[in-house]
Amino acid sequence: MTMLSVENLSVDFRVDTGWIRSVDGVSFELPENATLGIVGESGSGKSVTALSILRLHAMRNTRLTGRIGFDGKDLLKMPERELRRLRGRDIAMIFQDPMHSLNPVLTIGDQIGETLRIHQGMTGAQATARAVELLDMVRIPDAKSRVTDFPHQLSGGMRQRVMIAMAIACRPRLLIADEPTTALDVTVQAQILELLRDLREEIGMSVILISHDLGLVAEFAERVIVMYAGELVEDAPARTIFETPTHPYSEGLLQAIPSPDADVTRLYAIPGRIPDPGRRPPGCNFAPRCGLVQPSCLKGTPPLEPATPGHLVRCPVRLHAKVEA
Repeated sequence: MTMLSVENLSVDFRVDTGWIRSVDGVSFELPENATLGIVGESGSGKSVTALSILRLHAMRNTRLTGRIGFDGKDLLKMPERELRRLRGRDIAMIFQDPMHSLNPVLTIGDQIGETLRIHQGMTGAQATARAVELLDMVRIPDAKSRVTDFPHQLSGGMRQRVMIAMAIACRPRLLIADEPTTALDVTVQAQILELLRDLREEIGMSVILISHDLGLVAEFAERVIVMYAGELVEDAPARTIFETPTHPYSEGLLQAIPSPDADVTRLYAIPGRIPDPGRRPPGCNFAPRCGLVQPSCLKGTPPLEPATPGHLVRCPVRLHAKVEA
């Protein structure tokens, strides 16, 4: 059963010269109790897409079009008051940088408790007791004393665990984790990933994991979508993406992962960079960086087409080559 359905989502931001398009026609679905990974370089539109699900942009300078279905309702048309009740209760989000997301002048207990008081009507004492339970659940040692700490008194890994505790406080049906392991060492990254996996099974929620770390996504997600320059360029089961990627950009991302067994003097890097949203090239956005570019690639935006059942790719050159083979 589909829980979340994103249909032709486009996001425009107002700048001094007018409107620029950051996300262009993105569509995907997320079933109940499933995991989805969204990958791509910085600037590919991953976080903008995630923030759009809960309309967390500065809306006076943002224009959202398309449809985001959740429980049969379009979140883009939902009144703000109703959406506020849904945020944190049914759909929760872990943001990239906990030091900037947590309030420096409030204790950890107060910040977790606020969610519980607003959405579950708990008293202050009840919320504090539940905050201790949540800190225990995310494996913060000595949770009873830590609940009175301020964010600056915790390590980066512990602050990230606090963010997770806040996100799962109301047992949401959908958790959006936006770069939840940024700036953490590999040991703590593994711990956070294991924690998310355990909590998902315990609570029975669906998870969207956004990351530029493909190794992290490979361990966690059942399905993966690859974004480039605001567009979805490949959508497939995780095993397909990592074993037989079809889009040249997906291939490039995987080739850029260092291998401990490879004897190389220089790591692979995709040439060039993601185009500025206001200066995208004609035709395929990836054409200026692609080694397979053909004249037809410059004449129009390529469609997202099936390579195999359940596997969508935005690259006619590769799809045509597969048909001929």
